[in-house]
Amino acid sequence: GAGGLMAVSAAGEKAEVALFEKNEKTGKKIYITGKGRCNLTNFCAPEEFLENVVNGKKFLYSAIYGFSPQKTMEFFEKNGAKLKIERGNRVFPDSNKSSDIIAALNRAAEQSGVRTVFEKVDDIRILNEGFLVASGRREEEFDKIIIACGGLSYPLTGSTGDGYRFAESFGHKIIKPRAALVPLLLKDDVSQLQGLSLKNVNVSIKVCGKVFSEFGEMLFTDKGVSGPVILSLSSFVNKYDLSSAVLSIDLKPALDEEKLGKRVLCDFEKYKNKQYKNSLGDLLPKKLIGYFIKYTGINPDKEVNSITRSERTIIVNALKNLTFYIKSTDRIESGIITAGGIDLNEVNPKTMESKLVPGLYFAGEVLDADALTGGYNLQIAFSTGYIAGKNAGEEK
Repeated sequence: GAGGLMAVSAAGEKAEVALFEKNEKTGKKIYITGKGRCNLTNFCAPEEFLENVVNGKKFLYSAIYGFSPQKTMEFFEKNGAKLKIERGNRVFPDSNKSSDIIAALNRAAEQSGVRTVFEKVDDIRILNEGFLVASGRREEEFDKIIIACGGLSYPLTGSTGDGYRFAESFGHKIIKPRAALVPLLLKDDVSQLQGLSLKNVNVSIKVCGKVFSEFGEMLFTDKGVSGPVILSLSSFVNKYDLSSAVLSIDLKPALDEEKLGKRVLCDFEKYKNKQYKNSLGDLLPKKLIGYFIKYTGINPDKEVNSITRSERTIIVNALKNLTFYIKSTDRIESGIITAGGIDLNEVNPKTMESKLVPGLYFAGEVLDADALTGGYNLQIAFSTGYIAGKNAGEEK
């Protein structure tokens, strides 16, 4: 993947490197990122980048400053991948093809003299000096090892938790892996809202006495919610027990309750001779109206001119605070990335070397570090991969 390919090209500049890949080709997960377009980084300063890190901000400081988004872009341009910057400083290949990013990484590895072995590693053992790697058809000895096996998201790409198993065998603690940037499942039946997209809304989640909020776009699924705002929030709340968590949507964040009350009164004056169910078209998307009416508990056939002040208050409250009850995050396999992983307290942040086993390094999603959407997670993989490779490639 991203961390491993960057690591071997950096290490290969000063050392003989073998890359073990269990898939039939490299970069399988990169291929599907960004819906196949590959949002490889975010064109921002390191300090701004770190503000978008959810877990591992302090740990990643040296890596992000050592191999910044700007250096990542220079690396890909140098290796034949023309880039472009889009909304939110997201960086994509100019071709909109993730295969160009994979090709650039493979080109860099090849130029560094990396030998690629397409076999699954079954075991890694410590020798008196170095390590023994056992794969399907061979055993080889190496001075140093870089583990960059990814997490548990998208297992069909090869991310099946091998890195955690190897790290544990060396005595490393694994912070329980959990889904990040993942849809949320609701206890409420929202199947009738499936496919409904809401823009410019403010979504809040209350859990264990804390409140997390995000503004932007969200989407209803058959069993819950997804979309950019929800994915971001999931990464903040996935460490909590969500069985008592409450999600609320402010459908009109630009208006306070007083102004919204006047707006509702104005609409009801406009539709005073209509029934309640036919009066909400200016306030709500058509697909949400039926659910909203049921939520407010007001008779859908009631004439608008007979709706009481207290009922209008109920409507305003629902527009500002449409509440749902969270069941859980979706399955870990459904997450864009995996949170959790190798305990960062046991890894040197300046070199990515294990503090427990000299000569053992880690890179990418196998580490307990994750960030929001926008190219940040791939950049974490590239930065940690580069730092791990550069330091592993040095003679000691």
